[in-house]
Amino acid sequence: MKWTVERYVLREVVQTWLAVTGVLVAILLANQLSRVLGQAADNQYGRHVVINLIALGAVMNLSVIVPVGLLLSVVLTLGRMYHDSEIAALQACGYGPRRLLMPLFAFAAVIAVGLAWLTFVQVPRADREVQLLRQAAIKEAQFGQLDAGRFRSFSGGDIVFYAEHVGADGVLHNVFVQRQIADRIEVALANSATYSRGAEDGSHLVTLFDGRRYEGIPGHADFRVIEFREHGIPIATPTTSGGTQDPDTKPTQELLGSFAPADIAQLQIRASAPIMAILLTLIAVPLSRLHPRQGRYARVGAAIVAYFLYSNLLSVAKAWLEKGDLPPLVGVWWVHLLALGVGLYLLRREASA
Repeated sequence: MKWTVERYVLREVVQTWLAVTGVLVAILLANQLSRVLGQAADNQYGRHVVINLIALGAVMNLSVIVPVGLLLSVVLTLGRMYHDSEIAALQACGYGPRRLLMPLFAFAAVIAVGLAWLTFVQVPRADREVQLLRQAAIKEAQFGQLDAGRFRSFSGGDIVFYAEHVGADGVLHNVFVQRQIADRIEVALANSATYSRGAEDGSHLVTLFDGRRYEGIPGHADFRVIEFREHGIPIATPTTSGGTQDPDTKPTQELLGSFAPADIAQLQIRASAPIMAILLTLIAVPLSRLHPRQGRYARVGAAIVAYFLYSNLLSVAKAWLEKGDLPPLVGVWWVHLLALGVGLYLLRREASA
């Protein structure tokens, strides 16, 4: 019987957290879907790329969703208990709101461990995979599908390609290629063509067969006409840049050995998510207290404001640290100390009320 109240409160908070986090994840996935589908339409991503981007984006944003879900679950649970006079009954039995901190902190500690694993391991890995996937998808989309009966442009519009139809063997027929080199224009017409993908230098090669090439400067009469049996045209595609240059994608082990302000800021912001979960729980307990005749959801707005103030101050501190305006010893830690002070002040005010 000793832990009956703790188990009851913990069960209610966990159930509410699962429900709130599930709703937030659903909203996130809907937002991710619309955004990624827009990018897919603009850049012609494949279907598998869209699915992977949505999944990886959800992993990256869990570190944001989980703390706010924890804050709202505590506020909603304790708000219901205040509204239904359960807290008043517990206080009459000598069980004050402060004693609720123990089961809530136990749950928050479990959440913090999961968040640490997410932010230190999974989020940078997912961020790197997203960048590489987008670069590969754009590169493949620019040259991966030479549709028949459709004009395609490459190399920033310097090359225009058209094929009347594609045979079952992949050979292109009745091909038109226009290429601009400085102020000169080259136009090639060929009976057939083939292309190879993924050369080591980041380019593709279109090989034209049995055709004619016209080249010259528009407005001048000195055009040259060349007939050919075989003519190769290289088409450059964007090279894949190394994602390790972005602090967001660097492994945590690499950040630990760096003295660059951007790397230090990234490391501190990764450590902030689990700390944030603990401190938001501390703030949520006194923030959940309702006055007589207040609705059970009266403190939800204040909780959301507290979360956004906390997260925005972390973003500001990170930006200052990256610019060198704050020493690493201060870094983002002053924001957590401020949140700790607010939580302790609210607890003390509640105890004296």
